[in-house]
Amino acid sequence: MTETPNCPECSSAYAYEDRGLFICPECGHEWDAAEVTEGLVVRDANGNLLADGDAVTVIKDLKVKGASNALKQGTKVKNIRLVEGDHNIDCKIDGFGPMKLKSEFVKKL
Repeated sequence: MTETPNCPECSSAYAYEDRGLFICPECGHEWDAAEVTEGLVVRDANGNLLADGDAVTVIKDLKVKGASNALKQGTKVKNIRLVEGDHNIDCKIDGFGPMKLKSEFVKKL
């Protein structure tokens, strides 16, 4: 039997597992079992879990420093890499080159 982890929100030791999710009865926080095994957890704007190699779509126009054009809504980005930091997606976009994006401005395809 595996040991149930403490809640990542309130550090409560009373968390329990229910249908693949861990639930904290003290603060009500729910988290996926994959979050416990992986060190870096990145979610898109809709709350879907992202992984290295996923394809995403930009959900709003983004101004790009040093570029004359903005990154348009609906731009598809393939083969992303997840990194630590504020801009947690590292990718290469056709027409723009290497770029870092925030996960809150993309959705998983």
